[in-house]
Amino acid sequence: MVDEPMMASVQIDDAGLLLVKDPHGGESYHFPHHGQEADIAHCSLSLAEALHARIRPVGTAERVLRNWATGGPVEAAAIWDDPTAADPVRVRAGAVVIRDGQMLLIGFDEDGQPFYEIPGGGVETGETLHSAAVRELREESGLTGSVIKEVARVWKDNRREHYFLLHAEGEIGAREELDNHGGTPAWVPIDRLPATPVWPRRLAWRIAHWHTTGWPTAPAELADSILDLHADCTW
Repeated sequence: MVDEPMMASVQIDDAGLLLVKDPHGGESYHFPHHGQEADIAHCSLSLAEALHARIRPVGTAERVLRNWATGGPVEAAAIWDDPTAADPVRVRAGAVVIRDGQMLLIGFDEDGQPFYEIPGGGVETGETLHSAAVRELREESGLTGSVIKEVARVWKDNRREHYFLLHAEGEIGAREELDNHGGTPAWVPIDRLPATPVWPRRLAWRIAHWHTTGWPTAPAELADSILDLHADCTW
């Protein structure tokens, strides 16, 4: 006998997306289990609110928000997809550095298609997340930095990635002195991030939003299955 997968109830009406608020007072929400809607206290979030809320499980939230935001079909029941429940095969720390209205990215070219990544890399044994973010920034750009706060956690392909807002000093180092896998550091205007092919795709446009409206109090939590970094993403 095969166990039936756990399902989340997905209900969107004129009031918004039906969710359960964190009972401990935190600013997070989760989907009701399928069939549980009538038995619990719930609230509704508009699309604009849901896009910037912490909704669990993050894998289910990604699928629902993608379909809702793009006008695709939203099914009444979705598989309960929680990548946070498994131990990651790799943990990455990334550095979000903004200076004079521009964000530092590492540029690459693959078969004539340019794309960018937020500076960062794997956390080494015995290393803290903060230390890894500062080290990776120095290795990939030559800048020295200090952590201000964690702004996001992203799950993809059994990896967990932590992104920190950093204050950085100095200037970009000579290319031969940097260790960034052949990439090139570049300053990209913040307002161009939503239209720039950046990994993580779902994080890029949020950074532009946060830079204008204020950084999240608690780290955003996102899953990201986007493969085409050139595709529009507003969810």
